[in-house]
Amino acid sequence: MEIITSLQNKKIKELNKLKDKKVRDKEDLFLVEGDHLVNEAYKMNQLKEVLCLESFSCDFDVPITYISDEVMKKLSNMKSISNVIGVCKKFKTKGYGNRLVLLDGIQDPGNLGTIIRSSACFNFDTIVLGLNTVDLYNDKVIRSTEGMIFHENIIQCDLEEFLKEIKKNNYTIYTTNVNTGKILNDIDFEEKIAIIIGNEGQGVSDISSYADETLYIPMNKKCESLNASVATSIIMYEVSKKDYE
Repeated sequence: MEIITSLQNKKIKELNKLKDKKVRDKEDLFLVEGDHLVNEAYKMNQLKEVLCLESFSCDFDVPITYISDEVMKKLSNMKSISNVIGVCKKFKTKGYGNRLVLLDGIQDPGNLGTIIRSSACFNFDTIVLGLNTVDLYNDKVIRSTEGMIFHENIIQCDLEEFLKEIKKNNYTIYTTNVNTGKILNDIDFEEKIAIIIGNEGQGVSDISSYADETLYIPMNKKCESLNASVATSIIMYEVSKKDYE
């Protein structure tokens, strides 16, 4: 079994460049770390190649490269290195379903990852990322999805153009507003909906004008606001709870 031990190995140097968004965009590839994420990528046919520690037994029907601990440290973004890293193909653009969440300028990787995870939990069909949203393939985003990134339909596009399109297709569009919004649990959501969620600090941009209705989450007055991912998760739960009645 051949093992790559040199940090100057050409293949390793090229893969390490995938930590840079520009390179990921150019190569149409990204990296994931750890058994769980690599397995999820494999199940969804997104895994192109794996790199395993020499002491770890890999069992994937894709090309496998064994590497030393030092090489794994070079490729890893984590304090404690994993046994395996996967090289994955970026997701292909698909259509969209009836329940959409549109993210307008979400910047925190953990927030985006949590929203992706909640979207899978609460039966939302599609997540639409605005062009000013944190990179989907950021390693912190990927880790915080707990593998759900491979099970969700995620689109990135100009949100204003997208809103114009879904308006024509009879979607009811909602956004949040603590002053004029309707209490969340008083809303009878339509079958075809889109929820616009704004930036953590600035809220929703001018695209809020496309909303048909505004909503808010009632809370203790001692608390001014909720974390963006928490608020989004609550809204998605409220939309989906009738699925289980």
